[in-house]
Amino acid sequence: MANIRVQDDLYEYVNHRPTTGGFATLADDVEKLLTKDINEMVESGNYPNDYLRRLGILYKKILDVKERKRLGIRPELKRLNKLNKIKDINALNRNYKDLILDDYSLPFYLSVDADMKDTNVHKLYLSAPSTILPDVTYYKEEAMAQQKEMMLGLYSQMATSLLNETKLSEEEVKQYVEDTLKFDAIIATLVKSSEEESEYAKQYNPTKTRTVARLVKPLKFRKIVEKLVGEVPEVIIVTDSRFLKGFNTLFNEDTFVLYKHWAYVKDLISNAKYLSEKLREMSGTYSRALYGIKVMTSVERFAYNTAGGMYSEPLGLYYGEKYFGKEAKKDVEELVHLVINKYKERLANSDILSKETSEKAILKLSTMRVKMGYPDKVKDRYELMTFNEEDGLFDILNHISRVLNEDHFTKLNKPVNRDEWHMPGHLVNASYNPFSNDITFPAAILQAPFYSIKQSRSENLGGIGAVIGHEISHAFDNNGALFDELGNLNSWWTKEDYKKFQKKTKDMIKQFDGIELPFGGKANGKLIVSENIADNGGVAVTLGIMKDLKEKSYEEYFLNWARVWCIKAKPEYSQLLLRVDVHAPAILRANMQPRNFPEWYETFKVTKKDKMYIAPNKRVVIW
Repeated sequence: MANIRVQDDLYEYVNHRPTTGGFATLADDVEKLLTKDINEMVESGNYPNDYLRRLGILYKKILDVKERKRLGIRPELKRLNKLNKIKDINALNRNYKDLILDDYSLPFYLSVDADMKDTNVHKLYLSAPSTILPDVTYYKEEAMAQQKEMMLGLYSQMATSLLNETKLSEEEVKQYVEDTLKFDAIIATLVKSSEEESEYAKQYNPTKTRTVARLVKPLKFRKIVEKLVGEVPEVIIVTDSRFLKGFNTLFNEDTFVLYKHWAYVKDLISNAKYLSEKLREMSGTYSRALYGIKVMTSVERFAYNTAGGMYSEPLGLYYGEKYFGKEAKKDVEELVHLVINKYKERLANSDILSKETSEKAILKLSTMRVKMGYPDKVKDRYELMTFNEEDGLFDILNHISRVLNEDHFTKLNKPVNRDEWHMPGHLVNASYNPFSNDITFPAAILQAPFYSIKQSRSENLGGIGAVIGHEISHAFDNNGALFDELGNLNSWWTKEDYKKFQKKTKDMIKQFDGIELPFGGKANGKLIVSENIADNGGVAVTLGIMKDLKEKSYEEYFLNWARVWCIKAKPEYSQLLLRVDVHAPAILRANMQPRNFPEWYETFKVTKKDKMYIAPNKRVVIW
């Protein structure tokens, strides 16, 4: 550590040791704790409730590798046989509803979500399929050509090995893989990049149903919708207009076979992990290469992730009630209100907001709901997630998926339940939902280094305090700024104020854009701007609170700010995130934002000679 100066690199100064990092370490600890508890429940047969009993049954079935080996690929072959029976587009039209409900890969997808302009009600959305590679830039940029060929080659090898386990001939296997890549290549010409998808408001494209029906021919859209939801809405919300306009390029009489083979391969790959351990290992070769992982996840961890993921909210409620202390909850809630009140002060005195706009911003902040720890009860859908306990793992998972999808589509035109949580209590994360104007802090993130009663107030402000400020700031980032206090897509700014905000947003993009990363590649300032605005706001508001403290240590504040972003990641994983993640790489999150504030320079006597210096005219503070 003697060779690393805080004035040159805050991130390395704090996080030089080979550790997995703040978020990942906590998540691992929570997983170990809950895995131990689940094993004890399974061994004793004593469960706190029926939800966890069902979780335990799934958990045991996953650990029963002998039974899964005995069944082998046969359960998936039954699923694939449904695709084999679809001989033409007419058959696809007749079966589209069931294919949606049973989670098959399709030319377009339908879902129900809150209407962005009236978030009290649900509407029907149409979205595009995804590409094999994680972002369309892999297909389009010459610099990515070599990596594209390598990754698609690995995918092809994986698909071939799995298809060889089916009843297809060698020639058929080869054709299925070739057709899958051809269909995928067409998708890549039509769908959005991660950068484009990061702009939420542009995903809201209400389109007349008759227009959609015309553009998706030869599929019979109106009949598909009527079968699925019992009516035909006048308007469908399309998330990607470019995809819809080019749909006929993707799907027509000439590409039907390509589609069918693509759907077959996709289904086999996505479901193989629930079959034997041999098939699980084979089906993960591509994703492991993408993330730079050499060894398959242990069966115990796979069981925890699968069964725990299926019953995530009951498991999170159990975790919260057992391990989240009331004293900590009360202390963090007080910290949340402290941050909110300081934020109101900053909005009232903002240099880019007029009184008219600041009053509306403060209204939005005043009506923001805080979800702390874990919900009072689990969602009603968990009551529906029963199953025949004699069935095999694969059939149970497919049954539950079908039940949940059927329930999902019953929500069309029904009121939105704003009390629902979208994160379980045992998740090490936090979120802001622009469509309901609420912030969520699961119990699992309320631990050191983010938060501890044993840490100083300064450390907690640099940890969970800045995270709280971060989530609040999402209400006023480039996406959140477009939604009002009810979560509706609605302009509440004066034109002049919004222009000033856009100027600041461009400054934030410019500050990060093109920065060379130690693992290779450059930061995409536009892709990560919303999270950078949120980080900037989180630091700004907590440093504002620091000024009011009688006892404080800016050194402790900044060191803990960097500590929470500690991460040790494979280069492949880091490269992937650089393409698809709206968050800046951890090293930039730690190092860039402090440089925008005078407290950084005063605390560590940072000067022009130091690497952690930015000229005053290039510093950005938005909120």
